[in-house]
Amino acid sequence: MAKIMIQGTASSVGKSILVAALCRIFKQDGYKVVPFKSQNMSLNSYITLDGKEMGRAQVLQAYASGLEPEVYMNPILLKPTSDKKSQVIVNGKVFGNYTAMEYHNMKTGFKDMLKKHFDKLEEEFDIVVMEGAGSPAEINLRDKDIVNMGMAELVDAPVLIVGDIDKGGVFAALAGTMLLLKEEEKKRVKGTIINKFRGDVKILEPGLNMLEEIIDKPTVGVVPYFKLKLEDEDGAVEFNKKVTAPIDIAVIKLPRISNFTDLDALDNEEDVSIRFITSLEEFGEPDFLIIPGSKNTIEDLMALRDNGLEAKIKAYSKTGMILGICGGYQMLGNSIEDPYGVETELKEIDGMGLLDITTVFEKDKVTTRVKADIASEFFKKSEQKYILNKGFEHIYGYEIHMGISSYGQNAEPLFSIANKNGEELTAKSLEYKDGAINKDGRIMGTYIHGIFDGSYFREYVVNRLREKKAIELKEAKNYESLREKELDRLAELVRSSLDIDKIYEIMGVEKKED
Repeated sequence: MAKIMIQGTASSVGKSILVAALCRIFKQDGYKVVPFKSQNMSLNSYITLDGKEMGRAQVLQAYASGLEPEVYMNPILLKPTSDKKSQVIVNGKVFGNYTAMEYHNMKTGFKDMLKKHFDKLEEEFDIVVMEGAGSPAEINLRDKDIVNMGMAELVDAPVLIVGDIDKGGVFAALAGTMLLLKEEEKKRVKGTIINKFRGDVKILEPGLNMLEEIIDKPTVGVVPYFKLKLEDEDGAVEFNKKVTAPIDIAVIKLPRISNFTDLDALDNEEDVSIRFITSLEEFGEPDFLIIPGSKNTIEDLMALRDNGLEAKIKAYSKTGMILGICGGYQMLGNSIEDPYGVETELKEIDGMGLLDITTVFEKDKVTTRVKADIASEFFKKSEQKYILNKGFEHIYGYEIHMGISSYGQNAEPLFSIANKNGEELTAKSLEYKDGAINKDGRIMGTYIHGIFDGSYFREYVVNRLREKKAIELKEAKNYESLREKELDRLAELVRSSLDIDKIYEIMGVEKKED
């Protein structure tokens, strides 16, 4: 079996998207390919079909490979809860909450598990495309590394190092990275990739020649700067602040915002603009307001209270339309209790009081894939008007939360959960309900991440907004087919930019004839 590892000079240089591109290229060339990132740090996570949690970057890479995402593609996920602490998820389940030093000292204990995962991949696939994290030149972490050169050494993988020229200093970054590697690590590096280039490559060629002389490694290609509607690394996301289309959807950019990939499908609607708010001055007059997920709901709610945005949201709620997702849903309720200190030492905090629910954080995390039907009577009465595609479709997505919310007398459930992790549910009790909606249908909340990925709920919400703006109602686009087209475009762009034959040679693979 063949393998190749993409490492970078820093975070956000484009490792994740280039791995996705290579996965799609190798799939197109007729190989069984799989992505692998031993350790990922991200607040964007996903729930697999068997109810396990993994990083979203490997989900896109799985789709690029033509595979259903599975947790072996990302065995360790770190979700920061503060500047010094993270929730550590191992093989899809919470392992514990640790400081950076505590986790650093335990990392090597995961090596056997990671090697077993990789050995299984070697048996089942033709090619494994591996991704590093941050930079291999972080020499303070070298002795316990399990994600860059440490992982490459563990499985004897050749390495390509990516540098981001858009930020400037790419030659220094690549040369400096090589300088700080040990001799055996330098031998493992088989070439470099320049990413995010704007301009004429001929102007770059003298620098490429000098770089090759300095580090004695070939340049495998120069990838141009591009924008495709695909998920990328957390740090590479551009949080737009401008209204760019007729329908203005504003998103509160919480300090610990998580799963902002929930908005990707919504952003694919041509008349929809997604922008992010961090202050009162940026609030404006949105047509729709979304409060997204958070890795620390209580502290993020306190931040909104301190900077005045909570008061602004409450004032907006009197006439505007609001959706809270997961942590944002919890904030819209009457109160949040944390008896076990899951998030903070604060045992209870008042919510915004816009939905009649109360939330209690429990010790165990809920991680489920769900399908749901409409439960809200308001929604049922109005859906015929706003749903143009009359073919019935479940709402679907996934839940990742510690809190359990209960309904007050004035709360109407938004959805009825029909399926959890593949198990059909038939009971009609409140425990099979999700989310809430107020009496006039303007304030809604849900625990379901990916709520806009399916066309049904997206079509309902956006058509309500179109009606307000006197815009013609439309059927929602199919997000999955759009993603497939974008992945093919990505593969075409990267294939034309890299020496793919050289990469096959590095892996020791004889390229299949067309």
